[in-house]
Amino acid sequence: MILVTLGTQKEPFTRLLDYIEKSKIKEKIIVQAGHTKYSSKKMEIFEFIDYDKMNKYIDDASVVITHAGTGSVLMPLKKGKKVIVCSRLAKYHEHVDDHQEELAEMFRESGYVLELTESNDLDVLMKEIKNWKVKKYETNSDKFKKVLSEEIEKYLRN
Repeated sequence: MILVTLGTQKEPFTRLLDYIEKSKIKEKIIVQAGHTKYSSKKMEIFEFIDYDKMNKYIDDASVVITHAGTGSVLMPLKKGKKVIVCSRLAKYHEHVDDHQEELAEMFRESGYVLELTESNDLDVLMKEIKNWKVKKYETNSDKFKKVLSEEIEKYLRN
């Protein structure tokens, strides 16, 4: 099963669903579409999915295809899932700015995800991800806490 998540933004993200609709994907496709209205015989589309059910879908998914929202990317990565991200773009009125491009690029360059853009093809990425070795996601929160503690100690000493 392929899980597709579009997040909860008010702006529609039909572009990603169009990529999927035109793809050669044969697996079952579950979509959390949020406010994006879309009709498809290929995809089972839900507006919103509760937290427990979303966790179950992520657990069952062979691949998660998602917008580049932080939570939508991190949740499957923390579970060791193969992830393809596609950024919502301001030029298509999918978001207010292009911060998702920066996030997607950072995750791609760090080796955590494959990135679907206007210049590549979903079917090619789906072939590539079959042999993709998932990189264990490691948070830097411990490093952040250490640096923050050191800064607080410096401040208190002065």
